[in-house]
Amino acid sequence: MKFLIVDDNERARGMIRKYLCGLSDDFRECDDGFDALRCYEETLPDWVLMDWAMKRMNGLEATRHIVEKYPQAKILMVTNHDGKNLRQAAQEAGAKGLVTKDDLLGLRPFLNAPASLT
Repeated sequence: MKFLIVDDNERARGMIRKYLCGLSDDFRECDDGFDALRCYEETLPDWVLMDWAMKRMNGLEATRHIVEKYPQAKILMVTNHDGKNLRQAAQEAGAKGLVTKDDLLGLRPFLNAPASLT
C-alpha cells in the first residue's frame, strides 16, 4: 500500500509511520492540507492519513477538495481531537473514518477493514 501522511507535526508523522511499519515502505508526507492536494495528485496513494488542525488548510477542507476531484480517495482522519461533531464533519467531507492519535494501534485494523464514523 502507498500512504500519504498529512500532519504539521513531524514527530506525529514519524509515529504514524512506525505504527504502519511492515505494512508498507511507500510513505509520502506533507505538513499541510494545502500541500496534500498537490501530493495526492502526484502520487495517488491508497490511503491518506490526514490530521485535522493545520495552519494553511485544515484536514477537513483538504479532504473535501481531494474527494471532490477523486471520489475514490480513501482518507482517514488521524487527529488529537474527537467528538461527535468532528466525526460528522469528517464523514461529510468524505473521510472514511477517524482514529485518534492516542489510539494509533487502531490504524492497522481500520485500514484492513474500514469502520464507519458512527
